[in-house]
Amino acid sequence: MTADALAQHINALAPQDAHQLLFDCCACSQWADSLLQSRPFDSDERLLECADRIWKSLDESAWREAFTHHPRIGDQAPKPDQSQASGELSKSEQSGMAAASEETRAEFVRLNEEYESRFGFVFLICASGKSAQEMLDTLRSRLNRDPESELAEAAEQQRLITRLRLTKLAQP
Repeated sequence: MTADALAQHINALAPQDAHQLLFDCCACSQWADSLLQSRPFDSDERLLECADRIWKSLDESAWREAFTHHPRIGDQAPKPDQSQASGELSKSEQSGMAAASEETRAEFVRLNEEYESRFGFVFLICASGKSAQEMLDTLRSRLNRDPESELAEAAEQQRLITRLRLTKLAQP
């Protein structure tokens, strides 16, 4: 796709197809519905700005809906409720885990469980381009946050992941 082809593509899709495509990028029904209702988009940048604005306007329950569709960092298999497209995106985004040692993977399992017990949702990080060690260090540091701050950080990471996924749709 060329510049602004993403906006054109989303504008042209039937509502249910557009909803599925958007839901694969961010598994939050309210976000996908609101973005759909904002069509047509006159540029890719306007689409991305609208996606960000809608995401930031949502409440905690909407954010948590999106969080539930993410696999844990380091999980090899997609979640059962995750679409194939979303699972493939997650796998490519977590490519930094491919070279992780068994020790690092075991530490992720342990810290992921601790994180979920403390905050009530999966650890989210925009993992693209990050090594396993970078992600592990971030997970360790974020365990020390208060729940409100961590919820805000997880929502910001989801926003970044969504933006990255939308941008990937525009690439040939």
